[in-house]
Amino acid sequence: MQTAMKFNQCVQPQAPENSDNKVWKWHIQDPASQRLTWNKPPKSVLVIKKIQDASLLQPFKELCVFLTEKNMIVYVERKVLADPVIQADESFAAVIQKFCTFREDLDDISNQVDFIICLGGDGTLLYASSLFQLACVCMCGCVFSQKSIPPVMSFHLGSLGFLTPFNFDMYQSQVTQIIEGNAAIILRSRLRVVKESREKNAQVDKKGIIMTNGDSEGSRKAMQYQVLNEVVVDRGPCSYLSNVDLFLDGHLITTVQGDGVIVSTPTGSTAYAVAAGASMIHPNVPAIMITPICPHSLSFRPIVVPAGVELKIMLSRDSRNTAWVSFDGRKRQEICHGDNITITTSCFPVPSICFQDPVNDWFKSLAQCLHWNVRKKQNYLSSKEDVF
Repeated sequence: MQTAMKFNQCVQPQAPENSDNKVWKWHIQDPASQRLTWNKPPKSVLVIKKIQDASLLQPFKELCVFLTEKNMIVYVERKVLADPVIQADESFAAVIQKFCTFREDLDDISNQVDFIICLGGDGTLLYASSLFQLACVCMCGCVFSQKSIPPVMSFHLGSLGFLTPFNFDMYQSQVTQIIEGNAAIILRSRLRVVKESREKNAQVDKKGIIMTNGDSEGSRKAMQYQVLNEVVVDRGPCSYLSNVDLFLDGHLITTVQGDGVIVSTPTGSTAYAVAAGASMIHPNVPAIMITPICPHSLSFRPIVVPAGVELKIMLSRDSRNTAWVSFDGRKRQEICHGDNITITTSCFPVPSICFQDPVNDWFKSLAQCLHWNVRKKQNYLSSKEDVF
């Protein structure tokens, strides 16, 4: 019952109207003009609440009561309702009976939800992104199934709040505006990550070549992830440096020797990547950021590559140890010789609803959360004589 929606796209090339004219014309749309438009009013909403946070219980209850009064179908994760405080609230019991519940990694609600409301910090938006994907396990050659994510409205009820522009004080009017389709939106790109690994019964020689008794395809499995922030490859618990080969569109561009490497989206550039020395990229920029973690070379600086390229990360053949990988801080697993990780820009971005617009929201987050370019100003000089 997912309601159809439309998003205005930006940066589209236009061919010349006159075939004799050799000049290409680019139409670049203002990112602040991107709007959310419903083809028909939304009927269902998924409410995501940060668990184990008692301060969010009252906002959660108020929001759910408000949504049910508006005749919205409310989806809530089953483990959220398992909170003893919620179970003990008799006045809230009648509202709980109207909920539709689901379980992470077990129930597919991708076609049931029209939009999402997050209560918590930036982690709730990352969690919402992780719910709308199918991490398929199959033999090489199978086709992965993928899911798009509905628009997300995030309330700032956590510690940092870089990705959560809304304050809960005015939630009734703000949610009403979203239901009516009156909102700016930003499409936050995700990374499509495929991790191919060998089965445990497959053997690998000292050079990292997979040794099998027959069909080599049958000795491999693949898993897919949709990542909003970053893919992190690190040396794990080993004391040796991490050595991984980095390929771009099939060409070896460098070997990363150090503590690891971060491959991030523009949204993730202001997370782990910026802490490791990367630049901050606006979410509307189509790009992928590659940032080394404590590289064993002072000349290895972070780089930005186009969003359309394909990156591949493999453990170097002469690496002394294995490496580890995590996806948005989750699903952490080991990388062995013969494994490879392929990273491309996903076709399924996260439509994040803006408080004002993509430009103002981002710079406001830089100033309030990261204290970007905050310094004490110089004193004013009253006359020219005071200059000397």
